[in-house]
Amino acid sequence: MFELLRNIEFDQPWFLLLLVLVPGMIYYLYAYRDKSPTGALKVGSLQVKGGNKSMRVLALRFLPLLYLAGLTFLIFALARPQLALKEEEVTAEGIDIILALDLSSSMLAKDFQPDRLEVSKKVASDFVDKRQDDRIGLVVFSGESFTQCPLTSDHRIVKRFLSQLQCGFLEEGTAIGMGLATAVNRIKDSDAKSKVVILLTDGDNNTGYIRPLTAAEMARELDVTVYTIGVGSKGMALTPQGKRSDGSYVFDYARVMINEELLNQIAQITGGRYFRATSEESLGMVYNEIDQLEKTEREVTTFKRYSDEFPWFLRVGLILFLLHMILKLSVLRTYP
Repeated sequence: MFELLRNIEFDQPWFLLLLVLVPGMIYYLYAYRDKSPTGALKVGSLQVKGGNKSMRVLALRFLPLLYLAGLTFLIFALARPQLALKEEEVTAEGIDIILALDLSSSMLAKDFQPDRLEVSKKVASDFVDKRQDDRIGLVVFSGESFTQCPLTSDHRIVKRFLSQLQCGFLEEGTAIGMGLATAVNRIKDSDAKSKVVILLTDGDNNTGYIRPLTAAEMARELDVTVYTIGVGSKGMALTPQGKRSDGSYVFDYARVMINEELLNQIAQITGGRYFRATSEESLGMVYNEIDQLEKTEREVTTFKRYSDEFPWFLRVGLILFLLHMILKLSVLRTYP
């Protein structure tokens, strides 16, 4: 109800100045007139002092309020109240984004808790939540690459695929060039104003039949911006070094080897940037910075429609006037 009243506007608000007459009339009827000398002959009352007044006397006392209420509604009708129906038309120019994630076994390194992969999945999922107007897809790679999720605006599907990612079901190795080429191939036919690939890896290109810089040149020719992220602490980290017969990994300390020069070159060729993330907090900051660099443009057009509400006020005012007249001329009629 209150929300509705906030949307009421008046086309001719100056008529509302007439409302100042209403309190004056109330004062005249119930204060001034009762105290003014009229010359009338006062007679004693047979009514017991302290007894209840008859309903007719009370009704006569408050009968003028019907007239004043009707007058108030008619004044509001003259001011022509209108209900403002605000409508907003939003045109969002979304960005198409492919997340390319490294699934090589080194992503299970324990320098992130519980490991690099789980942290990367969590932070990427948070990033997806922020990009409400964008289409997002998912490409994974290790020794080979494939599209885990094509571009979609249904972010629940993207997050579901992210949560299911695991190391070990692809050929071992780190084929950065193939991962980037697959991502570029998935986004090249997009008609979005901006096309972005976010490539995350923790190593160096050591396999695959497509060179990373060749894939970067492809991206530049197709107007795809690539942001590269090197994930891993500096120094030594507890990293998988092999597998047991039961399929579980054998961990040992090894030096973190990220080809930052290569990742920086890929980003520079495509007009993007390279970031190094050495902790969960810094990885979150990287995604936040990319979120700011690739803002979705939104064009908002607001317009209003009005519906006249004065007929309702007019009807109520006339009904109150009519009720006042009927009561005054019938059951509440007075005689001189």
